[in-house]
This record gives sequence, C-alpha cells and structure tokens, in this order.
Amino acid sequence: MKSRTLDEINDKIENRTANVFTAQELKDLIRNENAPKFEDVDVVTTGTCGIMSGTAAIFHLDIFEPGIFKRAKNIYLNGVPGFTGPCPNEWLGSIDTIVYGTSHSKIDPDYGGGFLFKDIIEGNEIDIEVESNDGKKFFSNITIENIPRAEMIGTRMAFKNYTAFINPSNNQVSSIFNAIPMEGNFKSFSFSGCGDINPLQNDPNMNIIKKGSKVLLNGSEGLVLGNGTRSSINKPNLMLSADMCQMSTDYFGGFKTAEGPEIFDSVALSIPVLNENILNNLMVINKDINLPIADIQGRHLPLSETNYSNVWDGYDERPQFNENKCVNCNDCLVEERCPTFAYSNEKGNKKLDTEKCFGCGMCSYSCISGAFEMNTGLVSIRIDENDYDIPIACRQSDIRRAKSLTNKLKKMIENREFKI
Repeated sequence: MKSRTLDEINDKIENRTANVFTAQELKDLIRNENAPKFEDVDVVTTGTCGIMSGTAAIFHLDIFEPGIFKRAKNIYLNGVPGFTGPCPNEWLGSIDTIVYGTSHSKIDPDYGGGFLFKDIIEGNEIDIEVESNDGKKFFSNITIENIPRAEMIGTRMAFKNYTAFINPSNNQVSSIFNAIPMEGNFKSFSFSGCGDINPLQNDPNMNIIKKGSKVLLNGSEGLVLGNGTRSSINKPNLMLSADMCQMSTDYFGGFKTAEGPEIFDSVALSIPVLNENILNNLMVINKDINLPIADIQGRHLPLSETNYSNVWDGYDERPQFNENKCVNCNDCLVEERCPTFAYSNEKGNKKLDTEKCFGCGMCSYSCISGAFEMNTGLVSIRIDENDYDIPIACRQSDIRRAKSLTNKLKKMIENREFKI
C-alpha cells in the first residue's frame, strides 16, 4: 500500500508543491470518471453547514463598575437568558455566562441564541439585564468591545449521519426539523446534511479526525475536543471549540423553526492523504450515502430511505426572486416564514438578502405566485405499496456555505496559514 508521512505533506505545503483539493473538486472528478491517483492528491478539505443545536457560547462580560452588586443571579442578552457563573466575580461588576444557541428570547419569540451570537460578532449593541442575588435589577448596553473573551463550544457537531422527515399523518406537526409546522399527508420533505463533502463521511472510521485535530469553526481556527454527545460508532459526531471573536458571520447565525429559533454553524476539516486507504474513503459520492426517512413525530419511526444524490445533485443552491411575479399579498408567507429573515417587504421595498439566505427552499415552497424560483427537487419513495413524489420544502443544511468554508480552508493551507 502506498503511503506518505505528515511531515512529507507539510514539506510540500511549505514548498508550495502540495496538491490540495476541496471535497467538491474531488467529488466532481470522481463523478466525471477522472478520479485522481494517490500521487496526485495530498490534502482534501471537507466541510458541512447546518443547524447544530448543541452550540453554546461562554462569555466574560465587562458590564458595570465594581461595587454595584455582589454577584449576578440571572442575566439576559437581548432577552436571551444566560447561565451566570461558575465564577461569582464578587463585587467586580463583570459576569461569566454561558448562553445556549437554542435559547429563546423572552422579548421576541423568533429571536434566540443563534441570532444573538451573530449580532455580537457583527458589533451590534446588545441590551443587558442583570438580576443580582438580592433581587435588584440592573440594565446596560454592551458591544463586542465589552467582551474580552468569547468561546464557542459545540457539544455535538458535524454528524456523519442524518435523518430526513415527512409527515404521513392527517395533521400538521410542529418540530425543530422544519421551518414551519409540517403539513400532513406526505406534502413536504425536510432534511439535513451536506452529503459527500461532510467531514465524517470522508473519514468514517475517524482515522484522521480525532481529539486534537485542527478545525475551522465558522471561519475561526479551533480544535476537535473529542467525540460529541450522543456520538456512536454508527452515528459519530464531534465536540468542537473555537474563539468566537475570530469567527465570520458569513458562516453562522439564527434559523427559525416551527418550535422556535435554532442556530446554524459551519465546520471545515482537512484530511491529509497519508495512504491509499484514506484516499479510498474519500472516493464516496452522494449516491453512495443513504439518507433514512422517518416520521417527523419520531426519529425512531423509519419509513423509507433515499440517498444524498436525490436531494443535492443538480438542484439549485439559492432562489431567484422575480419581483414582476409578486402579487403583493397582504400577509406575505415568505416574509413570515423565512428562517433567517433574508426576505423583507417594508412599504413596498422588496429585498432578498442573498448574504442572509440559507438556501432552505422555504420561499419557493410558500410563495403562492411563484415569485421565488428554486428547484429543490422531489423525493420519490414507496411506503406500504404506495408511491409518493414529495417536494423538498426545507433544507436545514446549506451546501453553499459548506463549500465556501472548504474553499477558505484550502486557500489557508496553500498560503501556509493553516498547518496540517
């Protein structure tokens, strides 16, 4: 079996002679029956982007002058609750707090931790409410300048395997796995996962990706802390950490679901091709990756399966907005349902913010006039001897952001800014 050492790969990177591919570049070659040989590929950058509910942030906040209160009991940032401590910081006026990416604001039910984290890193002013241990309340405003330390922890990220969902019942079902309550009678389909560019799909036995591996988490260099919670041999995931202050808001943010706001993140990892077995694992493509389909009322209720080629290959990554087709509904379903607030219609000023857009497909599914054009595909399945063609209404992963981060990592490696 042909092999090479990590030092040999790093020497080639240093000399700018390494062959570095993004996962998408490699998969395109494979699909075109032009797969590279071992000698032709040194490193492959892999990535994923999607809702990652296990995300939390640890902040140290410099808020008040010392001596105002002894210690904080409760804290809210733009109405989003945080957990104070564990350090009491007695009489210092500063607070350590942990905020979940899935926590919901007590002020705005559509606003939560994911939206808050993005606002903080963008430098927006954040409203602070603190309740001290003696019941007094204090109010202030801060920006990122008042946060000398901010670390993101992902307790379970970048799952290798995901489940898609449909609703076979007669009633709508509210779930975090769809942007709106999912209509019944097999009317829509939601799924997660970036298929063959996903890191753990390309290193299924975690021979390369392991505790201590370097990672780009939302554009910030961080570390794999180990296996994530609920990780198993068949369904592995990762626990990750990185400095939030170095993150780019292009890669993370809030995402509204039928059960309230969630958070999406982007992850990229490099895979050095040390031997032919590693290269063979990298040869997986979407049609080889099964995607189980379950009843949205329970992931334990599998109904059928498809593969990632049927949900990604050849379909649109972003919608096109044709304003001429808009019929000016009194209550615009697209504006109401868009999970990332990418579409707005204020006083007739209609705008699709392509930077906020997640490519979920909810706009094209919801618009009654067809003003949003996006081919997200149909999934054909057979259940109990009945055939169904179900439109994909909600993607909870963003393949475009995942590709962007893998490309960023490739450039960092080539420019010797990220050491393998």
